[in-house]
Amino acid sequence: MKLVRLDDASVFSERVQPFLLKREALHCLMLGLCATLIRTNEYPEPPYLAYVEDGGAVIAAALRTPPHRLVVSDTSHPAALNLIAEDVYKLYGALPGAHVPNWLADHFARCWTAVSGQPAQLNMAQRVYQLVQVKSLHAAVPGEVRPMESDDRALITDWIMGFHADALTPISTEQAEQITNRYLTAQPDMRGLYFWVTDDTPVSMAGYTGPTPHGIRVGPVYTPPEHRRKGYAGACVAALSQELLNQGREYCFLFTDLGNPTSNHIYQEIGYEPVADIDDYRFGDQ
Repeated sequence: MKLVRLDDASVFSERVQPFLLKREALHCLMLGLCATLIRTNEYPEPPYLAYVEDGGAVIAAALRTPPHRLVVSDTSHPAALNLIAEDVYKLYGALPGAHVPNWLADHFARCWTAVSGQPAQLNMAQRVYQLVQVKSLHAAVPGEVRPMESDDRALITDWIMGFHADALTPISTEQAEQITNRYLTAQPDMRGLYFWVTDDTPVSMAGYTGPTPHGIRVGPVYTPPEHRRKGYAGACVAALSQELLNQGREYCFLFTDLGNPTSNHIYQEIGYEPVADIDDYRFGDQ
């Protein structure tokens, strides 16, 4: 068993993709990041790209786009995670966190704390869903879906900040503007945003990003507080999901917070089916 670290996303993707595609939905984040790294230069720092092989076969993989968390693949060889933790520590010394399949997350967290000294704490228990057919388009919800436009720049920035404040970690206006620019300048097969609109007023937003060989990941999903509990988010996600399938995607994927039963129920009504659970850990005294 040995770890191989690479500096070329194309080479890394070619080597690990057959392994990752055995569970495409579970690995949709890593696969999508590979596609983004190959086709864009939006990450200012070099990524961390590594895999563990045994007898010439890939048995685990890890990817990081600094300053974000490390993304760790599934593996049937937990000892491979020890090699990843040791190699990541040699390169970075510290990490903000890691995104790991939940049946491996505690093992990796203990490995990381042992080599780095950073305490580990569960930040969010997540579930990854996969959709192959939209069951409900929420026809009873008033309004219609439309793609983003250049005139939406200020609104997108504001709602991106709202999404991060609610679901992730608050970000600055400058950071939100950078994310907005990525959406507005991206190739449409890589990333985009759609609005649910009533009376010509946007009331909810759903995006997509991270294409995989057969699917694409939906997110972020955001509705401002004054428009919530009216079905707008579900209608927007359903319409966007159908549009992505119409464009030739076999699957749509999304991540949910297991602590939010409402959103999990809404997505299952649309047709999203649970695939696996992911633990998002944070490291250090944060």
